[in-house]
Amino acid sequence: QVQVVESGGGLVQAGGSLRLSCAASGSIFSINAMGWHRQAPGKQRELVAVITTGGSTNYRDSVKGRFTISRDNAKNTVYLQMDSLKLEDTAVYYCYVVSRSVYWGQGTQVTVSS
Repeated sequence: QVQVVESGGGLVQAGGSLRLSCAASGSIFSINAMGWHRQAPGKQRELVAVITTGGSTNYRDSVKGRFTISRDNAKNTVYLQMDSLKLEDTAVYYCYVVSRSVYWGQGTQVTVSS
């Protein structure tokens, strides 16, 4: 069984910062990639950022230059540093882990206020 647990969400004013963390544990082998999706009310889930074991990263255009994804392979943990947050970043953020299967966390709410 694999557990994926996110933390670090919350309420922040526009222009502020938050750091999300996600740890994978349990019977998990050879993680290939870890990343974040988000889903805003009434919208489809969308990719935010992903990082491979080798450190390659990919970001959606709207967060480039503001968000930074990083990971600690030894701890099976991925982080998302979010700076210069905008109202449109408000969403539930879901961590996912790509191994033999794709595992998802329960999500953490990020709310950006004006």
